[in-house]
Amino acid sequence: MTIFEKKKLERDMFRKLRDKSSLKQMKNVEKNVKIYVDSLLKEDKKIDYIAIYWPLKNEVDIRSLKENISLALPRCKGKKELSFYPWDEKPLTKDSEGILSPNSSFSLSHEQISMIFVPCLSVDRNLTRLGYGGGYFDKLRIDKKWRDIPCIGVLTSTCVSTIPLTKAEWDVSLSGFITEKEIFV
Repeated sequence: MTIFEKKKLERDMFRKLRDKSSLKQMKNVEKNVKIYVDSLLKEDKKIDYIAIYWPLKNEVDIRSLKENISLALPRCKGKKELSFYPWDEKPLTKDSEGILSPNSSFSLSHEQISMIFVPCLSVDRNLTRLGYGGGYFDKLRIDKKWRDIPCIGVLTSTCVSTIPLTKAEWDVSLSGFITEKEIFV
């Protein structure tokens, strides 16, 4: 079985598990994300922008962070290019993947992003992330400047794999993950 076939099986399995996540579980993940961010603010950590994602079906929605902090959203372009833009009051438009995102003329640099939260279909204890297979986050984080920014997975505990996930040579490990049961950072 090829690495792509293994990952497809894992994606199918964890997508079904994620689809069974309750609204209460997802709200509690959101609360833990806020607790984590608040703990950084209380430590007087300098936080510029926190990069988040626009939630797709059954992904944990953490957009409420916008109440207290400056957020950035990704915009996908062709050739698996991902850039982050400030999430301001301007209307969002769909990017090349059909996901709502800012359509600003300037993107943020790695120096302006303090942390990145990414959605996960699954993650294991080795911090291997299973996403949708687009490779956008991995391609961005191959660059050491972006890899040095903490990148934290967001998911419900039912999708944390108890066994190591299939890891390809291009996969870049996360810095940690947050579920409704734990903040593993």
